[in-house]
Amino acid sequence: MASALSYVSKFKSFVILFVTPLLLLPLIILMPAKFVRCAYVIILMAIYWCTEVIPLAVTSLMPALLFPLFKILDSKQVCVQYMKDTNMLFLGGLIVAVAVERWSLHKRIALRTLLWVGAKPAHNTATTAMMVPIVEAVLQQMEATSTATEAGLGALELADKGKASELPGSQVIFEGPAMGQRENCDRKSMCKAMTLCVCYAASIGGTATLTGTGPNVVLLGQMHELFPDSKDTVNFASWFGFAFPNMVIMLLLAWLWLQCVYMRFSFKKSWGCGLERRNNEKAAYEVLQEEYRKLGPFSFAEVNVLLCFLLLVSLWFSRDPGFMPGWLSVAWAEGETKYASDATVAIFVAMLLFVVPSQKPKFNFCNQTEEERKTPFYPPALLNWKVTQEKVPWGIVLLLGGGFALAKGCEVSGLSEWMGKQMEPLHAVPPAAITLILSLLVAVFTECTSNVATTTLFLPIFASMSRSIGLNPLYVMLPCTLSASFAFMLPVATPPNAIVFAYGHLKVSDMVKTGLMMNIIGVFCVFLAVNTWGRVIFDLDHFPDWANVTHIET
Repeated sequence: MASALSYVSKFKSFVILFVTPLLLLPLIILMPAKFVRCAYVIILMAIYWCTEVIPLAVTSLMPALLFPLFKILDSKQVCVQYMKDTNMLFLGGLIVAVAVERWSLHKRIALRTLLWVGAKPAHNTATTAMMVPIVEAVLQQMEATSTATEAGLGALELADKGKASELPGSQVIFEGPAMGQRENCDRKSMCKAMTLCVCYAASIGGTATLTGTGPNVVLLGQMHELFPDSKDTVNFASWFGFAFPNMVIMLLLAWLWLQCVYMRFSFKKSWGCGLERRNNEKAAYEVLQEEYRKLGPFSFAEVNVLLCFLLLVSLWFSRDPGFMPGWLSVAWAEGETKYASDATVAIFVAMLLFVVPSQKPKFNFCNQTEEERKTPFYPPALLNWKVTQEKVPWGIVLLLGGGFALAKGCEVSGLSEWMGKQMEPLHAVPPAAITLILSLLVAVFTECTSNVATTTLFLPIFASMSRSIGLNPLYVMLPCTLSASFAFMLPVATPPNAIVFAYGHLKVSDMVKTGLMMNIIGVFCVFLAVNTWGRVIFDLDHFPDWANVTHIET
């Protein structure tokens, strides 16, 4: 049996890659309609995305090949989808993130925040990769401090009572094997809780901004593609107003859940006093201070990167805030045409990073040494193309483009209209029930495939469904977009999960046990957000005019 399974596993990728297209061929032979040919491409890409038999980015290029061959779209119409406004927004955001990471500004901000908030032992991938080593150092220091404390107390008891067992190199008294096992178990639980909180916070925190995670950017792009008249309904400011409160609630509930599972919800132990408690906090604080000292003083480059980042955020928020005229209305809006978007801002700040110097220019021309005279007057910029090329995940840009190409193919082929008609019976189901069921479906699906691929596949379907039953598309698309970021159960589900799992404190069963409840918490929070403040921000109770007709650009 074992040999048969290994034999199947050996040829699995080969079979999926070459046999799947052949098995799906009868679909287009028996029904040669245009929308069926489009469905063939989508099903094939969905299987390749879920199994990852070839890289996700390579699968994303399939519409550029298959849509022209199957006469769904011509090559010019397909290729233009791979570098749309949304792709430029995401690319600009990634370049700014590369600059922040290159000059360790993210590490300085994180450590400064931890030192300010306190050392209580209680972007996403880069954040996780940065924070987990710090957490690991804190845990090791707390372990060393705890051991030293126990050794000191053991020596005192030995002097007082004169009854203890001596171990080589130290004098430690053990109050019994049960006590030692319990303390060891408590330390393991603390390690699990602290490492899990890093990956959970990275995944949850990214949902608060429009460029924080891939699914959010996919939603923005699909809105522009499927509903071109939506007039910037989803922008940086409106998304932040909707998603930030949801993020705060989720973080609070995640902390409570980790406390309950791993700390036994003992507030006395978590917040009380005691020698060990004080020593642990002191040890953690010292580690954080040491890490902060290693960064040195605030450099000229860090100041400039911070200023560029603040400029980016302020321009995003003030472009078209909604409750008041933004800078867009000053000179970049004529009637219904808005010339500048969030992507314009992102690219502007990204270009600044290649211009703003990383060192202070030296103006003392008279007192310069021979070597200083040979160096160029203008110092190197904050970023260069070599660093950017290495750090930016270009595959995500192709993945987004592939999703927009699929959405365009669904429109032109009539597949969207066909799917919408098939879902008309859902009109009798309460909208809240539809939202809850679809959010749970996406949350489960995203555990075993890329969150960007998940949203790319599902959002056009959900948009067609909502339009056919007279429901505001955002009422379904918003919760499903957020649910796609809730992959908490498996180490391979997200890069933050994989980084945390690699440190060896967690078993797969730990992640599944804790992550299952986290998925339920996430879906519940999103359901709450959509049915309360989300209704007000996006006017979800009314079917909007921009959702009536899907415009097809030719």
